[in-house]
Amino acid sequence: MNFREYFDKHILLLDGGMGSLLQKLGLPSGSRPEEWNISNPEAVISVHKQYYDSGSNVVCTNTFGVNSLYYPDDKLELLISSAVDIAKRAREQSSSDNEKFIAYDLGPTGKLLKPMGDIEFEEAVRIFGIQARLAEKYGVDLITIETMTDSYETKAALLAVKENCSLPVFVTNAYGEDGNLLSGASCEAMVAMLEGLGADAIGLNCSFGPDKQLDTIKRIVDCASVPVIYKPNAGMPVVTDGATSYDIDAETFAGYIADAVDYGVNIIGGCCGTTPEYISALSSLIEGKQYKPVCEKNKTVASCGTGYVEFGFKPVIIGERLNPTGKKLIKKALAEHDIDYLIFEGKNQIDAGAHILDVNCGLPEINEKELLKEAVCGIQSVCNVPLQIDTSDPEAMESALRVYNGKAVINSVNGKQEVMDSVFPIAKKYGGVVIALTLDENGIPDSAEGRLEIAFNILKNAESYGISRKNIVFDPLTLTVSTDSDAGITTLKSIKLIKQKTGCNTVLGVSNVSFGLPAREKLNSSFLSLAVFNGLSGAIMNPMSKDMMDSYYSSAALLGIDKSCLDYISFISNNPSNEQSSISDEKLSENDIERGIVDGRKELAVKAVKEFVNEGNSLEIINDYIIPALDVVGKKFEEKTIYLPQLLMSADAAKACFDIIKTFQKANNEEKKYTVILATVKGDIHDIGKNIVKLLLENYGYDVIDLGKDVPPEKILESADKNNAVLVGLSALMTTTVGAMEDTIKLIHSNLPGCKVMVGGAVLTEEYAEQIGADAYAADAMESVRYAESLL
Repeated sequence: MNFREYFDKHILLLDGGMGSLLQKLGLPSGSRPEEWNISNPEAVISVHKQYYDSGSNVVCTNTFGVNSLYYPDDKLELLISSAVDIAKRAREQSSSDNEKFIAYDLGPTGKLLKPMGDIEFEEAVRIFGIQARLAEKYGVDLITIETMTDSYETKAALLAVKENCSLPVFVTNAYGEDGNLLSGASCEAMVAMLEGLGADAIGLNCSFGPDKQLDTIKRIVDCASVPVIYKPNAGMPVVTDGATSYDIDAETFAGYIADAVDYGVNIIGGCCGTTPEYISALSSLIEGKQYKPVCEKNKTVASCGTGYVEFGFKPVIIGERLNPTGKKLIKKALAEHDIDYLIFEGKNQIDAGAHILDVNCGLPEINEKELLKEAVCGIQSVCNVPLQIDTSDPEAMESALRVYNGKAVINSVNGKQEVMDSVFPIAKKYGGVVIALTLDENGIPDSAEGRLEIAFNILKNAESYGISRKNIVFDPLTLTVSTDSDAGITTLKSIKLIKQKTGCNTVLGVSNVSFGLPAREKLNSSFLSLAVFNGLSGAIMNPMSKDMMDSYYSSAALLGIDKSCLDYISFISNNPSNEQSSISDEKLSENDIERGIVDGRKELAVKAVKEFVNEGNSLEIINDYIIPALDVVGKKFEEKTIYLPQLLMSADAAKACFDIIKTFQKANNEEKKYTVILATVKGDIHDIGKNIVKLLLENYGYDVIDLGKDVPPEKILESADKNNAVLVGLSALMTTTVGAMEDTIKLIHSNLPGCKVMVGGAVLTEEYAEQIGADAYAADAMESVRYAESLL
């Protein structure tokens, strides 16, 4: 049976863990599981066959750690072709009567993408694209992208698969207990982006047991309009008599999964610690369960690298200030490629209450395609709200959407056939909430009915391109009342009529209504209130305006949108003087070093350090400004008011400040606290967490020696001994490499009793770290810093 036909109508049973089973068959601790595709294929065949025989409909190839960063082209292809052949042989040997399919298992690169890391987005797309082409070449039925902890890398992988093969693609991410990725993206934000990019199924795997992830999987089901995947671990790892096991047995595991299936999950399996016994328990579970067809959720959602905004509840504020029209400072910043100033304006709008930022780089004297891409990359690296890509140039639009980390708002399309035929294919490929202007070849209709007719035509064309009406938001267009006294009332009628007849959300550029008139803010704010009353879903407006924000919060309270007036009360409490916000040039504070680091604005922090370092003691700059700023950022990170991207941008700003200070210090005056050795243990190629820890420890003044990844215990001991290290930090992502971590800890403790060992990684817990002899467990980078500080 065709795979798409099967999984569209059945509960699909995936397989379970691979590495731990291979270890039981003799795979040495710290060895790479995929190498056995060549050296010991019969062992891999036996694991696949056990899963098929236990009831799995799909087994994943033994390719999780395979990519071109670690293997040359010929070895890469051999590993992949061997892995697929092994899975085919297991399928042939299986005695199960179930439908049986093969998925290519595509794991993360183990590195962060820029600006957080050192891999370009397009390089990541290239790396994943190679695997996608080879997977299809050797005959798998689908591709599963799994255990992704960063939304940007997830996008690169999915985009690569869609561009390089025609296979169905499943995507699962590794979420924390709060339902967020390591990089901060919520599960709702991920669903919005992945659906928009065309994933065939979406879900979660790894991280924790099903007992700790049931809330997250339910949140995914609640917002996903595609099948949902659930592949948790068998609980958390424990060590008993020197052997690693997991704390949730097969029957208990199946019981938790049963709750998820009842809730609407249709694709189930297991991750770390699960075995054929677990899959057999799930197979028995499926026999008594009915497949539940996936229902369309009709949610209009835009997302960014950390969060999301849904249209349709309270009016969405789209900040309009990152647009050169009538703004000399923005024009100057764009002409000079001053992305730091754009970030400054963006953050001011967010602080003032903007939910989305409009980004427009349309100046005749610049290369809009390149500058819009540059602006989007810079702004999204610091500003944690979705962006509205505002351009009439399809090439510039695609350039920006390609690198955008999330599901953007696309401004705009209209009823002209030429425009729809150029914009809709781009929107379909990259996903997005499309702003649709109710004008066509004949201009803007004078009546609300005429604008509604254009709206229906736009919806018809969008549907022909496979774009759901939930992703179309109509702009009925605001004309100025100074030239047409009926312009305002016609627009208000259009808002109400379009929303009633199409069911779609609406948005307006509110300030257009007052062109040519005095005291424009008074007209704009009144018009906003009327528009909200008539059902406006979003306003493109200036959130720095006192009148506009007063109108927004007052209207929401009066119309019952703001339940219990909580938003209104908060707004008034936080703006007691309620004075006009400044929109003029940036006023430099007394402490631009600290402000630049906290905001992740490297250029501002560096400029301030360059001015300050000649005036005072360099240690004063470090102790009084840089370290306190990092402490503020660390506290915000721990409180989850900022996430990994902001943390790393702040750390990068601090590092740049340190680099400047070093040039003013003589070598014998550069004070380091002590030496820390960092390494990813033998057999493990993932170093994202380790690299983050390195950056933060360096910023706190530690001398960090990074030994890289796949490091043998003996090399770590040698470096710790040679450099008189006080602390060694070990990282591991894979269950198969935890044994190598334990071996390293024992070796260091027996030879260097004064050296402490700190561990971290996705497969570890504090209890497990204690069981393998570690001195400390760090759940994240800031905990690593806290422990290092405790040793001073």
